[in-house]
Amino acid sequence: MAADILAHPGFADPVHDRQVSFRALLQALARPGTFHPVAVPPDPPAPLAPATAAVLLTLVDGEAPVHLTGPFAALGAWVAFHTSGTEVAAGDAAFVLADALPDFASLKAGTDEIPESSTTVILQMPALEGGPPLTLRGPGIETTRDFGPCGLPDDFVARWAANRRLYPRGIDLVLCAGSLVAGLPRSTTVTPPR
Repeated sequence: MAADILAHPGFADPVHDRQVSFRALLQALARPGTFHPVAVPPDPPAPLAPATAAVLLTLVDGEAPVHLTGPFAALGAWVAFHTSGTEVAAGDAAFVLADALPDFASLKAGTDEIPESSTTVILQMPALEGGPPLTLRGPGIETTRDFGPCGLPDDFVARWAANRRLYPRGIDLVLCAGSLVAGLPRSTTVTPPR
């Protein structure tokens, strides 16, 4: 296991690369549906996309535990070694890494007093373009923005609407593909195109 961890290093320049990636994530969440490049580690372990690995290395730490689902479940040692983060149950996690949209009801939605205590889902996508078109509205969007990531479930609009109704509580999404990230904060309204 140690050989596998060392075979897949973290960031080449941890301080600089975390800063670059953190700024990209802030921009992605401030401007929903826009794409932002992150600093990627040189050789992330499969099946992590470079952007997904960068998001984990940037956000997860000893105070922000993660839950790894599906094909990512075997990466706990790599994540722990490079982030000092611990793996916890989905309902206790600050971040959930998935390749399919999890059931939001099983995650922390925060409270009215502390909405930021909710879970952020890091969702690895096949691509951030090429999927069914969606229309985004809300903070960070002047009027509307078209967005069509590939790999969202058919019932995404309904599930997101239920999440949006919890505001200021609710789940935020960070979508990753290749070396790019995009954000969907809980304040964003998502509808099919008119």
